[in-house]
Amino acid sequence: MAEIKLEKLSYFHGKDTPYEIKALDSVNLIVPKGMITGLIGHTGSGKSTLVQMFNGILRPNEGRVLLDGTDIWDKPKQIRQVRFRVGLVMQYPEYQLFEETVAKDIAFGPKNMGLSEEEIRVRVEEAAAFVGLDASLLSKSPFDLSGGQKRRAAIAGIIAMRPDVLVLDEPAAGLDPRGREEIFSNIVEYHEKSGSTVVIVSHSMEDMARYCDNLIVMNEGKIWMQGDRDYIFSRSEKLREIGLDIPQVTKLMLLLKAQGVDVDGGIYTVEQALECMLKIYGR
Repeated sequence: MAEIKLEKLSYFHGKDTPYEIKALDSVNLIVPKGMITGLIGHTGSGKSTLVQMFNGILRPNEGRVLLDGTDIWDKPKQIRQVRFRVGLVMQYPEYQLFEETVAKDIAFGPKNMGLSEEEIRVRVEEAAAFVGLDASLLSKSPFDLSGGQKRRAAIAGIIAMRPDVLVLDEPAAGLDPRGREEIFSNIVEYHEKSGSTVVIVSHSMEDMARYCDNLIVMNEGKIWMQGDRDYIFSRSEKLREIGLDIPQVTKLMLLLKAQGVDVDGGIYTVEQALECMLKIYGR
């Protein structure tokens, strides 16, 4: 487990050009260690830029990124070591696959860490199992896989490095409901078994409600809100100010409550709603 802390962090796209845009504006943030944290906000709110700061893909123009209390840019020549500790799965990572086989793609990170061939083999098999890739697929070309399988292979390539922090930018984007369920279930299982700190970027309030413990809401390059699931979703009016909303099932339960049905207002998933209804009306 590891903790990421941002102090007065700002970043400009097109710095010192006529097209300069302030993407992040004096962000102060702590990502809690050992939890699944969701990062939500509209397109252009700064989510993807922010997570690329976590492992030094982008360098802040102002402020600091601290990993377990140490500024990751104190020793720029060692930034690669930070990327082994903070693994970032970019949006649509399947487009980054390039090796001859799935196994070689997953092994790319561990190989660059200087691990032995035996350790690399163990990590490849372990990571593939974590993300639900059958061992028979490891010898295939990654380009022969389905879209969902490619996504899993790309995620496995990061997991194989056994990072202290796993960051996933829209890991289920473009997948059908079954694919989304499988990807997120794999991520949760990995978190539970590894104890790693996990950050998930998503625009889906339903996914955030179902899978995340802690939520960070961004708007116009700033942290709009941060807290646990109950805290964030109990402030629906504040979310609506920036064009976000609470999960649909929560809206339904609040409507039932307003009509006199004795339901809990803190329901954010279909499973919770079903359990509540069964308690009220029986099986």
